[in-house]
Amino acid sequence: MLKFTEKLFGWCYKLLMKFDFNETIAAYLSLFVNIAILCFIAYFVYVIFRFVLVTIMAIVAKKTKTKFDDLLVSNQTAKYISHLIPLVFIYKSVPIILKHFIYWEGIFGRLVAVYIILLILWIVRSILNALRDHLKNIPEYSDKPIDSYVQVIMIALWILGVVIIVAKIFDINTDTLVKTLGAVSAVLILIFRDTILGFVASVQVSVNDMVRIGDWITMDKFGADGDVIEINLATVKVRNFDNTTTTIPTYSLISDSFRNWRGMINSDGRRIKRHVLIKTSSIHFIQEEDLEGFKKIQLLKPYIEKKQSDINKHNQINSIDKSLPINGRNLTNFGLFRKYLTNYLENYPGLNKDMTLLCRHLQPTAHGIPLEIYAFSTDKRFVNHEYIMSDIFDHIIASVSYFDLEIFEIPSNKNSASEA
Repeated sequence: MLKFTEKLFGWCYKLLMKFDFNETIAAYLSLFVNIAILCFIAYFVYVIFRFVLVTIMAIVAKKTKTKFDDLLVSNQTAKYISHLIPLVFIYKSVPIILKHFIYWEGIFGRLVAVYIILLILWIVRSILNALRDHLKNIPEYSDKPIDSYVQVIMIALWILGVVIIVAKIFDINTDTLVKTLGAVSAVLILIFRDTILGFVASVQVSVNDMVRIGDWITMDKFGADGDVIEINLATVKVRNFDNTTTTIPTYSLISDSFRNWRGMINSDGRRIKRHVLIKTSSIHFIQEEDLEGFKKIQLLKPYIEKKQSDINKHNQINSIDKSLPINGRNLTNFGLFRKYLTNYLENYPGLNKDMTLLCRHLQPTAHGIPLEIYAFSTDKRFVNHEYIMSDIFDHIIASVSYFDLEIFEIPSNKNSASEA
């Protein structure tokens, strides 16, 4: 190769010297001729290799079942490689073409070497991007922070590339340069602080399986409430449910608290936890004669009959004076309502009966007694879950009056005026 290059670019100078040209003039004329030849050959080699590589890769991509080669084509890897081959030819030819121009030989040789290093980095980047896109299409890796790993590899390669470029430009020994960089590592750590923190966070997020692409997360500090669409070295992108996008620093996922709803999505139900406030003054004992009216409620009739029998038996055995309802055991309208709602929930088709299902009252407040429904809907989709919850509470609110109970609500000015 070297002998061929010397013959290719050395003939003009020898020919001019045979015709007794001045040595300087012969050197300049042969330089211009050789540059023209070099440009022509380099462009010719580039066109040939670009056509061959792009065509071969396109044919292989169509023939094979894997999508990786298709991604190499879309990332223009063959095009970048076709640039590299003529550049290597130019790099080998520069010392011969500029043999009589030692100063310029060093400059152009270093510039071409720098361009080759940058082009190699670009080729590696296109291959890594194709690999990243390929892994995202594989279910096992689609929710992993592949972008973070690609960015870390590229940062390491760029640092190595910059070290080699600096060593090449200033003709410094690479070992000496690395030792010098080690001495200023504190400054480098300060400069790349966010990148280092992001890398550490990405590794921890991946190893601990804290967040995956597609997870629904909530992070109030950053106003994020939606699905994770991208995890990279510096940021995590969340598409909120209002179609806005929130960008969260990756390091914040391990330094701050956030809520990941993946457990709920993977579970057998989505929780319903809501209450209504019952006026305390509307709660009272139920008289014996009033029970016949409550027996008309089908979900309560078996319960009332059994409970009434047990209560009467207990009161008779203990000779309870029932002239006052407070004596002995009694049913209350609030207790019956809770039992009715429990039976209603157990018969409601949209709830998971294998998970917790209860109707309870919480600590009394100044506004009344909170009656809470705690259950899990079988359909975890947001719209359907909200529909099920609304349907249940529509029924609860409409049922309250049948038990002589009242729901607390703050009177409006209009109601206050009419009452006055």
